[in-house]
Amino acid sequence: MRSAVPTPTVPKAARRLPLAAPLRLGRPSDIWFKPALSVVAAVAPPNLLLVALGRLDLAMYTMAGSLCALYAHNRPYAARARTLAWVVLGMIAGLAAALVAASLTANAVVLVTVGAVLAAAQKTLCDATRIGPPGHVILVFVSSAALFMPQTPGQVPGHLGLAAAAGVWACLVGMAPAPFRPHGPERRATGQALNAVAAYAETAGAGDGHTGARAAAHAAVRAAWQTLLSAGDRPSATRRALERLVVRAEVALAAPAEADPVRLRAWARALRGNGAVPRAGDFRADAGELLGVAAERAAPPRSPWAGLGPLTPVAVRTALGCALAGYASLALGIGRPYWALVTAASLYQVNIALTWSRAVQRVVGNLAGVLLFAVLVPVAHLGPLALVLCCLLCNFGAEALIGRNYWLGTVCVTPLALLVTEFAGHQRPGDLITERVADTVVGALVGFAAALAVTNRRAGDRVERALTTADRAREHAARLLAGPRPVPAALDAARRDLAAALVELRATADAASGEWWQRAPAQERVVLVEQAGHRTLAATVRRLGLLPDPGTDTNAHTEDVRP
Repeated sequence: MRSAVPTPTVPKAARRLPLAAPLRLGRPSDIWFKPALSVVAAVAPPNLLLVALGRLDLAMYTMAGSLCALYAHNRPYAARARTLAWVVLGMIAGLAAALVAASLTANAVVLVTVGAVLAAAQKTLCDATRIGPPGHVILVFVSSAALFMPQTPGQVPGHLGLAAAAGVWACLVGMAPAPFRPHGPERRATGQALNAVAAYAETAGAGDGHTGARAAAHAAVRAAWQTLLSAGDRPSATRRALERLVVRAEVALAAPAEADPVRLRAWARALRGNGAVPRAGDFRADAGELLGVAAERAAPPRSPWAGLGPLTPVAVRTALGCALAGYASLALGIGRPYWALVTAASLYQVNIALTWSRAVQRVVGNLAGVLLFAVLVPVAHLGPLALVLCCLLCNFGAEALIGRNYWLGTVCVTPLALLVTEFAGHQRPGDLITERVADTVVGALVGFAAALAVTNRRAGDRVERALTTADRAREHAARLLAGPRPVPAALDAARRDLAAALVELRATADAASGEWWQRAPAQERVVLVEQAGHRTLAATVRRLGLLPDPGTDTNAHTEDVRP
């Protein structure tokens, strides 16, 4: 029996304040080159045009729109178009608020306060809408820098027009691959799900590391469904074939000991390029599963406003940390307080443990980045064209490397931020380096202190709610299984609800476990609920007949469906 009054504990990992672990390099993203090339294609034409016109001082405004090309690379093209449009509108709105504030006052304290409020709003909206990388950081960088750009009210409309025009070009760049590989994002998401489930199947559900592999596989399968469901209301033959493959991934996930990792990986490899989509086999319950998918597609989308409540602690952390970091920079007499503000804004993650890791990554990346700037600045001072080319190089490097670790990408982001200040005229490199280092340290220290001060007191409550939801979903599925002839569509809907509840439970428990100074979540109960849920999932899969005949050979078949 649990104690009525839980004892607050601090996770041991939190006490250690790890320094090496946050800096370990991971595998590069499968599509690392897409955002890297996209941002170069979006930034280069406007900047080169400004060089030709002798107005490189306006490049900051065009870059605001061009950087929107960094978003939505993992989304199907129909959803990508909508997302990019909203990103551009959000970028313009933040830029407009910053420029109007800059035109009305030169009081640095007021401007820092406005920047902190904007940063909190941008962080909250990006998290609530799950916009994906690079999240709020680019928006905060642009709006915070714009606050300290000399401005008059009459100049604001023209500068916003430049940003809007560049934003339209960024949207076109983001949509450019659609005619050549119209189902590329869906194929990638399906392939990632198959590979993740294959990795879990290789543990047979009981080997070393199986818990982490299972959580990763569940998340990948859920992400694949979200990608396929966001692609539109009228699925094509290709998307239906991909949905059948995700069904096979779900089957393997529910019964890993009976899955064939080699076959799963072969299906994933076959999804590369524009070749035929592998045929996963005509098992008797596939039709019922796909009817469940159709029902989910017809359901109303989740409102982003429903997720604002749990984000309150993060919003308060962001507002307080950014404001205090900016004020501290001003008190120290540093010339660019918005750098400290952006550093603080970049730290805040879903919990304190991840925020600490991001602080370490940010500081290390920035310190290495100023050294790279010292190497690049003599070349950048050769002329406007050389400056633009150096910026493009940093843009490409940042996106190419950031997938391996945030600090590695920041090594290129830092010189880019310093070079951008050169658009309005040459700066003294020594002063820029000194100010950047000082603002980085101030922003990281003050920002992290604000994160410690604003605790997420409801993290444990959300774990309890997630446990209750998962328990209810499991009990509902179990009741249907106990019936003599459960309706396949109802049983499949219950299975999908249970799978989604288990994914949410794991994410909520992981987030709560990284909150310091709070009671530790009931990890033992979480594990027990997960184990019971996964057993029920396996039972529903068998009851639905989704497990293939072991003698059936599905490797030899492909479905001649081309995008």
